[in-house]
Parts: sequence; C-alpha cells; structure tokens
Amino acid sequence: MADISRGKLFAKLGFTAFKALESATAFCKLRGNPYVEFVHWLFQLQQIDGTDLNHIIDGFSIDRAALQRDFTRALENLPRGASSISDLSSHIDEVVERAWTYASVVYGATKIRSGHLLVGALKSPALKQTLLGISREFERIRVDQLTDQFGEFVAGSVEQADETGPGVDGQVGTSSGAMAAEGQQGSALQRYSQDLTDKARKGEIDPVLGRDDEIRQMVDILMRRRQNNPILTGEAGVGKTSVVEGLALRIVQGDVPPSLREVRICSLDMGLLQAGASMKGEFEQRLRQVIDEVQSSPKPIILFIDEIHTLVGAGGAAGTGDAANLLKPALARGNLRTIGATTWAEYKKYIEKDPALTRRFQV
Repeated sequence: MADISRGKLFAKLGFTAFKALESATAFCKLRGNPYVEFVHWLFQLQQIDGTDLNHIIDGFSIDRAALQRDFTRALENLPRGASSISDLSSHIDEVVERAWTYASVVYGATKIRSGHLLVGALKSPALKQTLLGISREFERIRVDQLTDQFGEFVAGSVEQADETGPGVDGQVGTSSGAMAAEGQQGSALQRYSQDLTDKARKGEIDPVLGRDDEIRQMVDILMRRRQNNPILTGEAGVGKTSVVEGLALRIVQGDVPPSLREVRICSLDMGLLQAGASMKGEFEQRLRQVIDEVQSSPKPIILFIDEIHTLVGAGGAAGTGDAANLLKPALARGNLRTIGATTWAEYKKYIEKDPALTRRFQV
C-alpha cells in the first residue's frame, strides 16, 4: 500500500463493511487489544444478519458453532492491556487493498463488500494463512467456485444496497491512531451517540419506576436558563442511566414542561468516541464535531455523557486532556445542555477539583 493513500482506499468500503470496522475498533478498545485485527472485523461482520460473509458461510455449510468457538479462541490469543489502539493491523490494510482489486476489476463493483474481503483474503497465500489461523472452518470454502459464482452465493445480501447507497468518503488512518469513524459521511451524532428519545418512541426502553423524584429534580435543572446541566452521581449499578431513560420516556409521552417536549436526548458513546484516538487532538476533534452538531441542530438536543469524568484530565484516555475545555464555554452560555453521570468518588477526584466544571454541573 506504499503508493495508495489509506484514506482513499478505505473510502471504497461499502456502508456495511465500514460500520463493521467501526464496531471492530470499539470492540478492540473494549478488550484492550493494541491493534484492530482482521479477526475483530470478521467477528463483527458475522454478527450482522444477511451479510455476504454470512451468505457464504451458509453456502459452504460452515459449522457456525465451531466458527464461533474459533473466533473466541483467536480473540483470546490477542495481546491485551493496551490503554489505547495503536493502529489498524497490516492485515487489514492488505485485505482491503486485495478486496478492492477483486471488487473493481473482477466484479465491476464501486464499493467493497465483505464477500470481496473474503475473496481477497483467500486469493492471497499470506492472508489465507491468517484466515485459517482464525478458523480452519474457512477451508470449506472452495475459492475458485466462490470467485466464479460470487453473485449466486451473495444473492439477497444486505450489502447489495451498499452499491447504490451513500457509502463512505474516508480519511482513514490520517495518523497512527485515526480510525474509520473519521471517514464516515454523515452526522457525528449518528456515529457516536444513541438517540434515547427515538428508542423510547420505538418501545425499546422499559418503563422506569420509582425514580420520579430524581427525574423531577433533573427537569428542574434543565429548565434553567444557565447552570442547566445536571450530573448524576452514584455507585455503579444504582440506575443513573435509567433516570435519563425515564426522562426520555416522559418526553415521548409529553409528560414534561412544554419547552422540553420537542427535545431529543442523545447518549454519547465514549467507547466509539475514544476508539482509535491515540494521537493528541483526534479525540477532541470528534467531540468538537458532536458539540457543533448539537448546537446547530434545529431541534433542541440534550447530550447525556455517562462516565463524564473520562473527559477531564487524568480521568480520560491518552490524548483527552483538553476535552473538558471544549465543553466549558458552551456549558457556561447555557446553549449546550448536558446530563453527566459518574460515581461519587470519580466526581470528587476529577470534577470537583475543576472549579469551572463544578459551577457548570449541578449535583
């Protein structure tokens, strides 16, 4: 890949393959692995129903239970203990390059699908050994038959829509830790957060009982013109997130003051926001995109940040030292309403030591 920009190459990934790579990045960080490996990506792809990969697995009668055991074993054998992701592994760069060759030259495709990744890996002796090192079940795939009858094997795949969809426009790997999330076109909020009000509207949040006082107090704070950012404190498992979910349910039901009835609550996924942001400035850039979108949204948005202490100095991952400073001006003006959540010990250790944040968040 010496002559090919990673950003340009990864821009050729179809939407499904790209989203799976984003998930693989977050999964890698969660497990403490230093590099995003091909097994992370394959594991995430086979979790998505109807992908090319799953059609091919079924087409060659691969034992899914054995494959799952092999994935688990391969993941357990990876190094652990890394505080941040160093980069994509070289295998991922290589398989994307090979996949694009087959996608564009052999199949005339405009986007890379998971089936192309598999063909590219099986057609390369080195990558095939990597694939078989993950699971010998892949030996069941007759690569020449797959190559010749590719369209038949992947007929009905969800990835067929990727050919005509918006896909991605990637600037992946612009530095050693920069990951695919930077290349995904569209909203940063869509990439790094979940809309709790939308989940409540779809019936995906269970009723929240016995938290009326906490919800009412949170509403009172949110209704203020300034100093309108509640922070929930309590030990892990006491139900801080459920209080916010309870508020989302009330918004959908219209059981809130009129000024809150059109509000969206978006829960920021710190794992996705931090995934791969090993270089100073990458994490802050992602957070800045989220803040800008919240402030410019025609429909008011309240941001929910669980584990909010990770934004403050030593409480955060490498390279997040300036993140809290991005929040302070907007919080002070009252035009970025944020609900934070953390343990009491972390609040005392990180938030309370910062007088500016203490003034902006109401316990």
